[in-house]
Amino acid sequence: MRTGLVVGSGGNLSAREPGTGHCWVTGAGTWLDRLRRTDFVRVRIADGEPVDRAESAPSSELAVHVHTYRARPDVNAVLHLHPQNVMLLDALGERIRLVTTDHAFYLRPVVRVGFHPPGSVALARAVAAAVAGGANCLILAHHGCSVLAGTVGLAHQRVRNLEEAAQLTYRALALGRPDIPECPPVPGGRYQPGAYVR
Repeated sequence: MRTGLVVGSGGNLSAREPGTGHCWVTGAGTWLDRLRRTDFVRVRIADGEPVDRAESAPSSELAVHVHTYRARPDVNAVLHLHPQNVMLLDALGERIRLVTTDHAFYLRPVVRVGFHPPGSVALARAVAAAVAGGANCLILAHHGCSVLAGTVGLAHQRVRNLEEAAQLTYRALALGRPDIPECPPVPGGRYQPGAYVR
């Protein structure tokens, strides 16, 4: 919450359980800055149903998580957050500029998914379609972002870099400088300048 990535109980996260068809997802109403083991619900990726009798219901965005895992077998962590600067720029129709080598390396293409009602299967399907080609960083219009990775740590690095890139973009725009130079291609990376898909 201190970083502005979520507000209150907004946002959720999940991690795939290695060697199984399960993932652990935060429960509905969970505050991400107060997580305990009991705040997670173990669910089957195939059908999104809890494996065991859970005391709490899984996040209302469960479908986004399981659809992402089905589309991307290489992904073991999904963070769905509401970064304030990311959301403001998107609402204003401003693309986020990838200014630093870290932005270029961690974010790769930033893909925007049009608006779908939160918690809907339509949103989950749109997210799965957007990540199927390898994108790891999505902006969900008027909603939040979905960032994926092989580990929770890497997913966290990605979302922090996304919000930092949004902050730098916002500051440059506030200074009247929309012509922000973007980072050149990073050797060994897939990023190309302007690879922000709207």
